[in-house]
Amino acid sequence: MTEINSVTTLTQDGDVAIVTLNSPPVNALSANVRDGLYEGFKQAIASDAKAIVLICEGRTFIAGADITEFGGAMKGASLPDVQAMMENSPKPVIAAIHGTALGGGLEVALCAHYRVAVPSARLGLPEVNLGLLPGAGGTQRLPRIAGVEKALEMMTSGRHAPAKEALEMGLVDEIVPEGQLKEGAVAFARKAVAEGKPLVKVRENNAKLEPAKGHPEVFDNFRKANARKFRGFLAPEYNIRCVEAAVNSASFDEGLGVERKLFMELMMGPQSAAQRYYFFAERQANKIPDVPDDTPTRPINKVGILGAGTMGGGIAMNFANAGIPVTIVELKQDALDRGLKTIRSNYERSRGAVAEQTEKRMGLLTGSLDMDAFADCDLVIEAVFERMDIKKDVFTNLDRICKPGAILATNTSALNIDEIASVTKRPEDVIGLHFFSPANVMKLLEIVRADKTARDVIATSMKLAKQIGKIAVLVGVTPGFVGNRILGQRQREAQKLVMEGAMPWDVDRVLYDFGFPMGPFAMSDLAGLDIGWVKEKSKGESIRDVLCEMDRRGQKTGAGYYDYDENRNAKPSPVTEKIINDFIAKSGRNPRKISDEEILERCIYPMINEGAKILDEGKAIRPSDIDVVWVNGYGWPVYRGGPMYYGDQLGADKVLAKMKEFQGAMGDDFKPAALLEKTVAEGKKLSDFKR
Repeated sequence: MTEINSVTTLTQDGDVAIVTLNSPPVNALSANVRDGLYEGFKQAIASDAKAIVLICEGRTFIAGADITEFGGAMKGASLPDVQAMMENSPKPVIAAIHGTALGGGLEVALCAHYRVAVPSARLGLPEVNLGLLPGAGGTQRLPRIAGVEKALEMMTSGRHAPAKEALEMGLVDEIVPEGQLKEGAVAFARKAVAEGKPLVKVRENNAKLEPAKGHPEVFDNFRKANARKFRGFLAPEYNIRCVEAAVNSASFDEGLGVERKLFMELMMGPQSAAQRYYFFAERQANKIPDVPDDTPTRPINKVGILGAGTMGGGIAMNFANAGIPVTIVELKQDALDRGLKTIRSNYERSRGAVAEQTEKRMGLLTGSLDMDAFADCDLVIEAVFERMDIKKDVFTNLDRICKPGAILATNTSALNIDEIASVTKRPEDVIGLHFFSPANVMKLLEIVRADKTARDVIATSMKLAKQIGKIAVLVGVTPGFVGNRILGQRQREAQKLVMEGAMPWDVDRVLYDFGFPMGPFAMSDLAGLDIGWVKEKSKGESIRDVLCEMDRRGQKTGAGYYDYDENRNAKPSPVTEKIINDFIAKSGRNPRKISDEEILERCIYPMINEGAKILDEGKAIRPSDIDVVWVNGYGWPVYRGGPMYYGDQLGADKVLAKMKEFQGAMGDDFKPAALLEKTVAEGKKLSDFKR
């Protein structure tokens, strides 16, 4: 065995040289890895071996670039140098793939003459998720091997193709049994030598590009079909342009030039910077300073859920999807039956494997009308009406019924969990698990730490969130927690703007153009204006009251703030406009013309300011946690990083100056946070905050 460097070795199995890479945790293409590969292939080519196999130790093949190097000075061998060494080898090079071959990892594999993989392997070019495109020839090689349509779909979605699909599209040449990757790759290499297989260079294969030549509609149709999904993002469009270049350029190298130019534009641009920031922010959210990774966790083998409504049913699906048995308790049989029926129909409407597993997942759900059924549960989550007296009554009963060590969780979106925990004899077992609606779809889980919540309860909740496919953020007890508390700032200003002369569709348009999926008024129409509205108590005191009294309760009634056609397409409503103008007249004000700039600043800057208050009060651990909450729970565009990141991009000084200006004109709703003032005074960024 020859040790090339600290991460690369060269061995020989008969007439096959084996370059082995071992750079935990995922063999990312760092300078050290590139140097090792370059020198390893150089020596293998110079040896008496007749073929070369590239294989990786650990849990995966090369999972991608080393993101920490992005934007820094180039060190060591370049990735194109490594690729050229492989591609131009006079001996067949076989890439042996297990785990994932992603991004730069797949771009390396595409420069081998052949690829073998185990059945569990997955391959993809997910750079689009970082606001980038494959920058080492991937945009030019993938369409040549997989075809234009498949390349477009994979590159703009970032999807990982399983080995079987990769074999069908020609991305992999052979699948070898699990646990026999090395033996299978060596056998393939020997067969390649014995049969005199050609040294296939993907870059020279243009056959799969031909059907798209002279047919620009292939790309136009793809853009149209995905316009909604790609809205606001630059990277998908740039990926499409690169595939167009692969088809239309006179040579591979010309297309590669287009790829490099567009890659650098994205790399140096604000969107990719925000998306790379978010990539690390999401991972950082898992780290709790006083709850180390080795904190013991409690076993969760059975979960109880109180409430079979929309939220309770959605929460139950998360656990059933993960194979965890669930007991659902309701007060009345018809409510329980309705809840279980809704869960079943949700599964049956799902596509593919989920629909096929309906009976298995439904078999994990047990319904009951008796809370004593929670006696053997390891975790119980209540999802009942949002009233403190009801929550306290529930937790008093759970305290009596549940076994010692069971975690008692509330799904409240705003109520004081310390107060809820106070009615139990075990406040250390109480925690908030705030799921977002629909709970079986939304990724975010706000885990709310009360004053006495035990560390192992926090550790268990964080681990469980990952198990059920959620992105968890630990927050503290404060009205609305992190997400809804910040949302309250935006909602207040949106309502005030309407009473000053902006129409709901003006506010919604500005926020939609900023990148949100919809604005606050469109969202209210979608959810239903009558949520929390009581007909008997309504006295027409607000715009919403009047709309509900007119049975304009949102999309479900065909009218709310907007008017809707039979397909639920919205258009501005003259009825709503008149109601608003009547309210403005009654208030004694004159409506004024409000600029898009003011709408955006009034909706967004107070959110940043509130985030600073939350940090100062210790209700969020770090600024990036707030951003993770808002990207996953409220549709903040990931290409803008999150409200705290966006505040830094604007400049904390600019945010502070505007808050002071608004405070002078409109009052203390805009009073700057002490932390915002301190940040500016010290010449720092909000992201510099550390408790």
